[in-house]
Amino acid sequence: QVQLVESGGGLVQAGGSLRLSCAASGRAFSTYAIGWFRQAPGKEHECVAGISYSPYYAESVKGRFTITRDDAKNTVYLQMNSLKPEDTAVYYCAARSSNWSTNRLMYPYWGQGTQVTVSS
Repeated sequence: QVQLVESGGGLVQAGGSLRLSCAASGRAFSTYAIGWFRQAPGKEHECVAGISYSPYYAESVKGRFTITRDDAKNTVYLQMNSLKPEDTAVYYCAARSSNWSTNRLMYPYWGQGTQVTVSS
């Protein structure tokens, strides 16, 4: 069982940066893949980044977002630079005990989400 708590969201101007954190409780965190998903109003969940042994990035965020993990702190980070208004969404982290997947249905554990709003 893994419990996840996101933090770090907020309001930022276009071109700005935010760093999201996903803190996990539970054992064997290092064996879990973590995915960052986002959901904008009226849209489906989109996997923007994932990490197990190597990272994955959606094309829409490649070169701007960086996912890292600190297993000693049971935390995964999503550094978001050069933010755009279209990055506005609720961001969720999710965990699964295998390699990362872009399919949200493959993740049994989810955080509560954190709002990111990018103003133009």
